[in-house]
Amino acid sequence: MSDQQDPAGMAALSICEALLLALLDRNVLPEREIVGILRDAAETHEKAHGPEPERQLHTATADLINEIIDAGNLSRRS
Repeated sequence: MSDQQDPAGMAALSICEALLLALLDRNVLPEREIVGILRDAAETHEKAHGPEPERQLHTATADLINEIIDAGNLSRRS
């Protein structure tokens, strides 16, 4: 895995975070359902198959999603 930052990945993460926060702010989805969406995404990456470099990327992705869940970063900070 590269140590370089991935602008496309950072943009995707920011957009998804903004969308999830908007759904929460507008009471479209409760926080527990948003956490469920994130858990489903992490599980998909945890179960991914393929060559070792690809599995490492999926593991790192799942770890990041789980860190977001564990940190409770679903609430907008003032």
